[in-house]
Amino acid sequence: MIFASGSAQADMAAAERWIDEEFQPSSLTREEQVAEMEWFIQAAEPFQGMEINVVAEAIPTHEYEAEVLTQAFEEITGIRVNMQLMGEGDVVQALQTQLQTQRNLYDLYVNDADLIGMHYRIGQTVNLTEWMEGEGADVTNPGLDIDDYFGTASGTAPDGDLYQLPDQQFANLYWFRKDWFDREDLQEQFREQYGYDLGVPRNWSAYEDIAEFFTEHVQEIDGVQVYGHMDYGKRAPDLGWRMTDAWLSMAGAADPGLPNGVPVDEWGIRMEEGTCNPVGASVTRGGATNSRPAVYAVEKWDEWLRNYAPPGASDLDFYQSLPALSQGNVAQQIFWYTAFTANMVQSQEEGNNTVDEEGNLLWRMAPSPVGPYWKEGMQRGYQDVGSWTLMETTPLDRRKAAWLFAQFASSKTVDVKKSHVGITFVRDSTVRHESFSERAPQLGGLIEFYRSPDRHQWTDTGTNVPDYPRLAQLFWQHIGDVTAGTFTAQEAMDRLAGEMDELMARMQAADEANDAYSGCGPRLNEPREADYWINEVEGAPWPPLENEKPQGVTVAYEEIIQRWAE
Repeated sequence: MIFASGSAQADMAAAERWIDEEFQPSSLTREEQVAEMEWFIQAAEPFQGMEINVVAEAIPTHEYEAEVLTQAFEEITGIRVNMQLMGEGDVVQALQTQLQTQRNLYDLYVNDADLIGMHYRIGQTVNLTEWMEGEGADVTNPGLDIDDYFGTASGTAPDGDLYQLPDQQFANLYWFRKDWFDREDLQEQFREQYGYDLGVPRNWSAYEDIAEFFTEHVQEIDGVQVYGHMDYGKRAPDLGWRMTDAWLSMAGAADPGLPNGVPVDEWGIRMEEGTCNPVGASVTRGGATNSRPAVYAVEKWDEWLRNYAPPGASDLDFYQSLPALSQGNVAQQIFWYTAFTANMVQSQEEGNNTVDEEGNLLWRMAPSPVGPYWKEGMQRGYQDVGSWTLMETTPLDRRKAAWLFAQFASSKTVDVKKSHVGITFVRDSTVRHESFSERAPQLGGLIEFYRSPDRHQWTDTGTNVPDYPRLAQLFWQHIGDVTAGTFTAQEAMDRLAGEMDELMARMQAADEANDAYSGCGPRLNEPREADYWINEVEGAPWPPLENEKPQGVTVAYEEIIQRWAE
C-alpha cells in the first residue's frame, strides 16, 4: 500500500491523536494509518476552510459519522462537514429535489444503491469509475482498494461502471429466540404437534407453523404472553420497502439470477437480458408484480401480521418495530434488518430483554426461509447498501472535498472501528479482522454470515427499476389498502402493477421525446393474454401451485453456523 507523503505536519499531530485514541483497532498497521492520513492532509490542502453539506439516514453508523468522523476529518484536513441525519424517505426527497431543481442542496448523499437503476439512466449522477480516473483522480485515495468492498455490485450499472461507493450495508435475515427454541419441553411439544423438529425454518410453511405454535399453543413463557411473529404494517413509505426489499422474490415471484432475477426482478419488472429497457410490471406485459407468487407473498404478510404478531404491530412503522422486538415477547421474525444489531446487543438496563443479566444474547440470526415458489439460483433476500453518491449539479471543488470525506469515512484507517460501532459492514478486510473473530459470539451469527459466500445471495434492488423514488411510492399506497381491508391482495397488486405500467409509459414517452433516461427508459410490451406469459414463456411469471403449503422443513442452527464457517 503506497501513500504520498504530506508536508502538513501541524495536522499530523491531530491525525496521530485520532489514530491512537479513536481509530483502533484497524486493518492497517499504525504506520500505514499514518501514511493514509498524510495522503488525506495533502489532498485536502486546496480545500482547507471549506464547509460542505452531507445527508444520510438516521442509523447508528451515520450517527457515528456525524458525531465523531466529521470532527476528526475537520481537525485532520481543515474541511468542515455538516452531516444532517433524517429518515430515508426524506433523504430520497432531498435527492429528488436536487435532481428536479438543479440546485445543489447537498454536496454528498448516502443514498441506497436501490436507486442505481435511476442513477445510471438520468445522467446527473457522477460515474465514479470515470471520476476516479479523470476529474477526481487527484483526490482519489491510492489506498481506497475498491476490490476490498463487497457491496460494489449493487452500485454498478449494466455499463460495468461504479456509480455509488458503499458506506454501510445490512441484510434482512431471520431472527429468533434461541433460548426458547433450545428448551426440551418446547421441542417435544412442537414435535408432537407438527411432526418435525423445532429449528430454524427453511421454508415459509415451517415459519408459519412456528408462528402458530408460539402464539396459539405456547402462549406464555415465564409469566409473559408471547407471540410467534413480528412485523410492521403502518401505512407509510416504510411499508413500500417491506415489499420491495425482495419480499416478492423471497416468495419466489422473480426469475433466477444474481444479483437480481433475469429477466424478471424482485419488483416483478421485466427487462430482457442484454437490454436496458424495462417492458412491464403487469403479467399481461410479461411482468410478475400481480402474479400468483407475488399475491401469495402479500397475503402471507397480511395473514401473519393479523394472526401471530403482538397487538398493535399493524400500526407500527419500520423504526417503531425495533423497540417492540426488544421487549422480549416475540419468538421469531422472518424479515429482520441486521442494521438493528447494534441495538439488540444492548444491556437489560438499556431496555433490551433479549439478552440475559450478563449481556449474553438470547437470540440468533440465520438465513430467512423461502416461499413455495422459490427456486435454486434465486435471490435469497435483500441487502441494503447505503452508498456515497455524488451529483453532477455539485460544483467541482465541493464535489472533490465531499469525495475526500466519503473515502475517509470508509477508509481502512477508520472502518474497523466504525464497524464495531454501527455493525454494518462494507469491507472484507474489516469483517475478517481478528477483533471481529473475538466479538463474533456476541453478534449472533452476523460475522459468520458476512464471512460466508451466502452474503452474495442477499442483494439490493436491481437495474430493472428505472426510477426508484417514483415507483417505490406506489407500493406503500397499495399495500396499505390491504392492511386497511379496502382491497384484497390480488386487487391491490393488480392496481399496483397497472399504475407501475402507467408510470413507466410516461417515462417511456419522456425518454423517447427528450432522452430523459439516456435511451434506457421503459419500452413497454403490448398487453397479451396472461395465459401466454404464464404458460408459454419460460420463467416468471410463474403459474400457481396446487399446494402452497408443503411440509415444513427446519434445520439446527449449529448446522448453519458450521456451513458458514466452512
